[in-house]
Amino acid sequence: MPAPSTENALMRLRDIYADSFGLSFEIFPPKTEAGDAALERVLERLSQYNPGFISCTYGAGGSTQSRTVDLCKMIQEKFHQTAMSHFTCVGSTRDELVAWLKQADAAGIRNIMALRGDPPQGQETFKAVEGGLSYANELVELIRGDYPDIGIGVAGYPETHQEAPDFKTDVDNLIRKIEAGADAVITQLFYVNENYFRFCDELDRRGVTIPVVPGIMPITSFARIKRITAMCAAIFPEELSSRLEAVQDNDAAQFEIGVEHAIQQCQALIDRGAPGIHFYVLNKSEACERILDSLSLAGHNIAPTAP
Repeated sequence: MPAPSTENALMRLRDIYADSFGLSFEIFPPKTEAGDAALERVLERLSQYNPGFISCTYGAGGSTQSRTVDLCKMIQEKFHQTAMSHFTCVGSTRDELVAWLKQADAAGIRNIMALRGDPPQGQETFKAVEGGLSYANELVELIRGDYPDIGIGVAGYPETHQEAPDFKTDVDNLIRKIEAGADAVITQLFYVNENYFRFCDELDRRGVTIPVVPGIMPITSFARIKRITAMCAAIFPEELSSRLEAVQDNDAAQFEIGVEHAIQQCQALIDRGAPGIHFYVLNKSEACERILDSLSLAGHNIAPTAP
Protein backbone atom coordinates (compact mmCIF):
# COMPACT_ATOMS: atom_id res chain seq x y z
CA MET A 1 0.00 0.00 0.00
CA PRO A 2 1.46 3.40 -0.89
CA ALA A 3 2.37 5.40 2.20
CA PRO A 4 0.29 8.53 2.83
CA SER A 5 2.24 11.75 2.47
CA THR A 6 4.22 13.20 5.36
CA GLU A 7 2.14 16.35 4.94
CA ASN A 8 -0.91 14.37 6.11
CA ALA A 9 0.97 13.49 9.29
CA LEU A 10 1.18 17.19 10.17
CA MET A 11 -2.52 18.01 9.95
CA ARG A 12 -3.98 20.02 12.82
CA LEU A 13 -7.05 18.87 14.70
CA ARG A 14 -9.17 21.79 13.48
CA ASP A 15 -8.56 20.73 9.87
CA ILE A 16 -9.32 17.04 10.40
CA TYR A 17 -13.02 17.66 11.04
CA ALA A 18 -13.37 20.64 8.69
CA ASP A 19 -14.76 18.88 5.64
CA SER A 20 -15.01 15.20 6.44
CA PHE A 21 -15.87 12.52 8.96
CA GLY A 22 -13.02 12.17 11.47
CA LEU A 23 -12.07 8.62 12.38
CA SER A 24 -9.45 8.25 15.14
CA PHE A 25 -7.90 5.67 17.45
CA GLU A 26 -6.33 5.83 20.91
CA ILE A 27 -3.42 3.66 22.05
CA PHE A 28 -1.18 3.49 25.13
CA PRO A 29 2.56 2.79 25.58
CA PRO A 30 3.23 -0.93 26.09
CA LYS A 31 5.38 -2.10 29.00
CA THR A 32 7.41 -4.76 27.19
CA GLU A 33 9.30 -5.25 23.93
CA ALA A 34 6.74 -7.88 22.93
CA GLY A 35 4.02 -5.32 23.54
CA ASP A 36 5.87 -2.80 21.37
CA ALA A 37 6.08 -5.29 18.51
CA ALA A 38 2.40 -6.19 18.84
CA LEU A 39 1.43 -2.51 18.86
CA GLU A 40 3.34 -1.88 15.65
CA ARG A 41 1.33 -4.63 13.98
CA VAL A 42 -1.88 -3.07 15.29
CA LEU A 43 -0.85 0.38 14.03
CA GLU A 44 -0.09 -1.05 10.61
CA ARG A 45 -3.57 -2.57 10.40
CA LEU A 46 -5.41 0.48 11.76
CA SER A 47 -3.48 2.82 9.47
CA GLN A 48 -5.18 1.16 6.49
CA TYR A 49 -8.42 2.86 7.55
CA ASN A 50 -6.87 6.31 6.98
CA PRO A 51 -7.69 7.78 10.41
CA GLY A 52 -7.68 11.51 10.96
CA PHE A 53 -5.30 10.93 13.85
CA ILE A 54 -4.00 8.36 16.32
CA SER A 55 -3.64 9.52 19.92
CA CYS A 56 -1.37 8.12 22.61
CA THR A 57 -1.91 8.28 26.36
CA TYR A 58 0.68 8.16 29.10
CA GLY A 59 0.76 6.46 32.48
CA ALA A 60 -0.45 7.73 35.83
CA GLY A 61 1.61 10.64 37.07
CA GLY A 62 3.25 11.03 33.67
CA SER A 63 5.18 7.78 34.09
CA THR A 64 5.46 7.17 30.34
CA GLN A 65 5.63 10.75 29.05
CA SER A 66 8.82 10.27 27.06
CA ARG A 67 7.53 6.97 25.63
CA THR A 68 4.39 8.76 24.50
CA VAL A 69 6.41 11.33 22.58
CA ASP A 70 8.47 8.56 20.99
CA LEU A 71 5.34 6.65 19.95
CA CYS A 72 3.75 9.78 18.48
CA LYS A 73 6.92 10.40 16.51
CA MET A 74 6.84 6.80 15.22
CA ILE A 75 3.15 7.11 14.26
CA GLN A 76 4.01 10.11 12.11
CA GLU A 77 7.35 9.02 10.68
CA LYS A 78 6.85 5.27 10.20
CA PHE A 79 3.11 5.04 9.61
CA HIS A 80 2.61 8.52 8.13
CA GLN A 81 -0.44 9.21 10.30
CA THR A 82 -1.24 12.34 12.27
CA ALA A 83 -0.44 11.80 15.97
CA MET A 84 -1.93 13.45 19.03
CA SER A 85 -0.14 13.22 22.36
CA HIS A 86 -1.93 13.25 25.68
CA PHE A 87 -0.68 15.92 28.08
CA THR A 88 -1.73 16.39 31.72
CA CYS A 89 -1.11 18.71 34.66
CA VAL A 90 -0.27 15.81 36.99
CA GLY A 91 2.95 16.14 38.98
CA SER A 92 4.42 18.96 36.88
CA THR A 93 5.25 22.58 37.53
CA ARG A 94 4.46 25.20 34.91
CA ASP A 95 8.13 25.28 33.90
CA GLU A 96 8.16 21.49 33.48
CA LEU A 97 5.03 21.66 31.34
CA VAL A 98 6.66 24.30 29.14
CA ALA A 99 9.76 22.13 28.81
CA TRP A 100 7.62 19.15 27.73
CA LEU A 101 5.87 21.29 25.11
CA LYS A 102 9.26 22.21 23.67
CA GLN A 103 10.20 18.52 23.54
CA ALA A 104 6.94 17.62 21.81
CA ASP A 105 7.34 20.47 19.32
CA ALA A 106 10.89 19.35 18.50
CA ALA A 107 9.53 15.82 17.90
CA GLY A 108 7.08 17.18 15.33
CA ILE A 109 3.91 16.73 17.38
CA ARG A 110 1.26 19.16 16.16
CA ASN A 111 -1.76 17.97 18.18
CA ILE A 112 -2.24 17.61 21.93
CA MET A 113 -5.02 16.17 24.07
CA ALA A 114 -5.03 18.53 27.04
CA LEU A 115 -6.24 16.93 30.28
CA ARG A 116 -6.07 17.75 33.94
CA GLY A 117 -5.31 14.11 34.61
CA ASP A 118 -6.44 11.69 37.29
CA PRO A 119 -5.17 11.99 40.87
CA PRO A 120 -1.94 10.01 41.36
CA GLN A 121 -2.32 6.55 42.85
CA GLY A 122 -3.06 6.76 46.56
CA GLN A 123 -4.72 10.19 46.32
CA GLU A 124 -8.50 10.54 46.35
CA THR A 125 -8.57 14.06 44.93
CA PHE A 126 -6.41 15.96 42.48
CA LYS A 127 -3.98 18.44 43.98
CA ALA A 128 -1.61 20.50 41.88
CA VAL A 129 2.07 20.50 42.78
CA GLU A 130 3.52 23.81 43.93
CA GLY A 131 3.96 25.94 40.83
CA GLY A 132 1.71 23.64 38.80
CA LEU A 133 -1.73 23.91 37.22
CA SER A 134 -5.03 22.78 38.71
CA TYR A 135 -7.40 22.64 35.75
CA ALA A 136 -7.40 21.56 32.12
CA ASN A 137 -8.51 25.01 30.93
CA GLU A 138 -5.28 26.41 32.40
CA LEU A 139 -3.33 23.83 30.42
CA VAL A 140 -5.18 24.78 27.23
CA GLU A 141 -4.36 28.44 27.89
CA LEU A 142 -0.68 27.57 28.38
CA ILE A 143 -0.50 25.57 25.15
CA ARG A 144 -2.44 28.10 23.09
CA GLY A 145 -0.34 30.98 24.42
CA ASP A 146 3.00 29.40 23.48
CA TYR A 147 1.88 27.45 20.38
CA PRO A 148 -1.03 29.28 18.74
CA ASP A 149 -1.18 26.95 15.73
CA ILE A 150 -1.18 23.64 17.57
CA GLY A 151 -4.28 21.40 17.52
CA ILE A 152 -5.84 21.01 20.97
CA GLY A 153 -8.37 18.39 22.03
CA VAL A 154 -10.16 18.34 25.38
CA ALA A 155 -12.29 15.76 27.18
CA GLY A 156 -16.06 15.91 27.48
CA TYR A 157 -18.36 13.78 29.64
CA PRO A 158 -21.83 13.02 28.21
CA GLU A 159 -22.81 11.32 31.48
CA THR A 160 -21.04 13.88 33.72
CA HIS A 161 -17.55 13.64 35.20
CA GLN A 162 -17.57 11.66 38.43
CA GLU A 163 -16.09 14.61 40.36
CA ALA A 164 -18.64 17.13 39.12
CA PRO A 165 -21.63 17.84 41.39
CA ASP A 166 -24.08 17.99 38.47
CA PHE A 167 -24.46 18.10 34.69
CA LYS A 168 -24.58 21.92 34.46
CA THR A 169 -21.39 22.38 36.45
CA ASP A 170 -19.61 19.82 34.31
CA VAL A 171 -20.71 21.59 31.11
CA ASP A 172 -19.57 24.92 32.61
CA ASN A 173 -16.13 23.39 33.15
CA LEU A 174 -16.02 22.17 29.55
CA ILE A 175 -17.03 25.59 28.24
CA ARG A 176 -14.02 27.07 30.05
CA LYS A 177 -11.73 24.64 28.21
CA ILE A 178 -13.34 25.48 24.89
CA GLU A 179 -13.09 29.23 25.48
CA ALA A 180 -9.42 28.79 26.37
CA GLY A 181 -8.76 27.59 22.84
CA ALA A 182 -9.75 23.94 22.29
CA ASP A 183 -10.32 22.78 18.71
CA ALA A 184 -12.40 19.65 19.42
CA VAL A 185 -14.04 17.76 22.27
CA ILE A 186 -13.41 14.01 22.53
CA THR A 187 -15.90 12.34 24.83
CA GLN A 188 -15.49 9.76 27.54
CA LEU A 189 -16.69 6.30 26.53
CA PHE A 190 -20.43 5.73 26.70
CA TYR A 191 -22.93 3.05 25.65
CA VAL A 192 -26.19 5.03 25.58
CA ASN A 193 -26.33 7.28 22.52
CA GLU A 194 -29.15 9.45 23.83
CA ASN A 195 -26.84 10.70 26.57
CA TYR A 196 -24.34 11.83 23.94
CA PHE A 197 -27.01 13.65 21.94
CA ARG A 198 -28.40 15.31 25.07
CA PHE A 199 -24.87 16.49 25.81
CA CYS A 200 -24.44 17.83 22.27
CA ASP A 201 -27.80 19.59 22.43
CA GLU A 202 -26.77 21.38 25.61
CA LEU A 203 -23.43 22.43 24.12
CA ASP A 204 -25.22 23.66 21.01
CA ARG A 205 -27.60 25.65 23.20
CA ARG A 206 -24.56 27.19 24.91
CA GLY A 207 -23.10 28.28 21.56
CA VAL A 208 -20.39 25.63 21.15
CA THR A 209 -19.43 25.20 17.50
CA ILE A 210 -16.36 22.94 17.63
CA PRO A 211 -16.75 19.20 16.91
CA VAL A 212 -17.93 16.97 19.78
CA VAL A 213 -16.58 13.55 18.87
CA PRO A 214 -18.05 10.43 20.50
CA GLY A 215 -15.55 8.15 22.22
CA ILE A 216 -16.31 4.45 21.77
CA MET A 217 -14.67 1.50 23.54
CA PRO A 218 -15.69 -1.78 21.90
CA ILE A 219 -16.53 -4.44 24.48
CA THR A 220 -14.28 -7.47 24.21
CA SER A 221 -14.38 -8.59 27.86
CA PHE A 222 -17.31 -8.19 30.26
CA ALA A 223 -15.06 -8.22 33.35
CA ARG A 224 -12.79 -5.52 31.92
CA ILE A 225 -15.61 -3.24 30.83
CA LYS A 226 -17.30 -3.54 34.22
CA ARG A 227 -14.10 -2.29 35.86
CA ILE A 228 -13.65 0.54 33.38
CA THR A 229 -17.24 1.80 33.51
CA ALA A 230 -17.15 1.66 37.31
CA MET A 231 -14.01 3.80 37.39
CA CYS A 232 -15.40 6.49 35.10
CA ALA A 233 -19.05 6.25 36.17
CA ALA A 234 -20.25 5.44 32.65
CA ILE A 235 -23.79 4.07 32.39
CA PHE A 236 -23.96 0.47 31.23
CA PRO A 237 -27.32 -0.62 29.75
CA GLU A 238 -29.01 -3.39 31.76
CA GLU A 239 -30.03 -5.34 28.66
CA LEU A 240 -26.45 -5.36 27.36
CA SER A 241 -25.10 -6.27 30.78
CA SER A 242 -27.52 -9.19 31.04
CA ARG A 243 -26.52 -10.55 27.65
CA LEU A 244 -22.84 -10.38 28.53
CA GLU A 245 -23.32 -11.83 32.00
CA ALA A 246 -25.06 -14.85 30.46
CA VAL A 247 -21.89 -15.66 28.47
CA GLN A 248 -19.27 -14.47 30.96
CA ASP A 249 -17.45 -17.80 30.69
CA ASN A 250 -17.29 -17.63 26.90
CA ASP A 251 -14.73 -15.10 25.63
CA ALA A 252 -15.71 -15.50 21.98
CA ALA A 253 -19.39 -14.88 22.72
CA GLN A 254 -18.56 -11.75 24.74
CA PHE A 255 -16.51 -10.45 21.83
CA GLU A 256 -19.34 -11.05 19.36
CA ILE A 257 -21.93 -9.33 21.54
CA GLY A 258 -19.59 -6.38 22.09
CA VAL A 259 -18.83 -5.98 18.39
CA GLU A 260 -22.52 -6.26 17.47
CA HIS A 261 -23.43 -3.55 19.98
CA ALA A 262 -20.63 -1.26 18.77
CA ILE A 263 -21.68 -1.62 15.13
CA GLN A 264 -25.25 -0.63 15.99
CA GLN A 265 -24.12 2.19 18.28
CA CYS A 266 -21.62 3.64 15.80
CA GLN A 267 -24.00 3.42 12.83
CA ALA A 268 -26.66 5.26 14.81
CA LEU A 269 -24.15 7.97 15.72
CA ILE A 270 -23.06 8.34 12.10
CA ASP A 271 -26.67 8.43 10.86
CA ARG A 272 -27.49 11.24 13.28
CA GLY A 273 -24.55 13.37 12.22
CA ALA A 274 -21.69 12.69 14.64
CA PRO A 275 -18.58 14.49 13.29
CA GLY A 276 -16.41 11.41 13.78
CA ILE A 277 -15.75 8.46 16.06
CA HIS A 278 -12.79 8.08 18.40
CA PHE A 279 -12.09 4.43 19.22
CA TYR A 280 -10.40 3.44 22.49
CA VAL A 281 -8.75 0.33 21.03
CA LEU A 282 -6.74 -0.92 24.05
CA ASN A 283 -3.82 -1.69 21.67
CA LYS A 284 -5.81 -4.26 19.70
CA SER A 285 -7.30 -3.99 16.23
CA GLU A 286 -9.60 -6.97 15.62
CA ALA A 287 -12.77 -5.48 17.12
CA CYS A 288 -12.31 -2.12 15.37
CA GLU A 289 -11.62 -3.80 12.05
CA ARG A 290 -14.83 -5.81 12.35
CA ILE A 291 -16.79 -2.71 13.29
CA LEU A 292 -15.38 -0.46 10.58
CA ASP A 293 -15.83 -3.10 7.89
CA SER A 294 -19.54 -3.23 8.81
CA LEU A 295 -20.27 0.50 8.94
CA SER A 296 -21.62 2.73 6.22
CA LEU A 297 -20.75 6.41 6.01
CA ALA A 298 -22.94 8.48 3.67
CA GLY A 299 -23.78 5.32 1.75
CA HIS A 300 -20.17 4.17 1.34
CA ASN A 301 -18.39 1.50 3.34
CA ILE A 302 -15.51 2.57 5.56
CA ALA A 303 -12.98 0.08 4.25
CA PRO A 304 -9.22 -0.40 4.20
CA THR A 305 -7.27 1.23 1.41
CA ALA A 306 -6.62 -1.33 -1.30
CA PRO A 307 -3.02 -2.64 -1.45
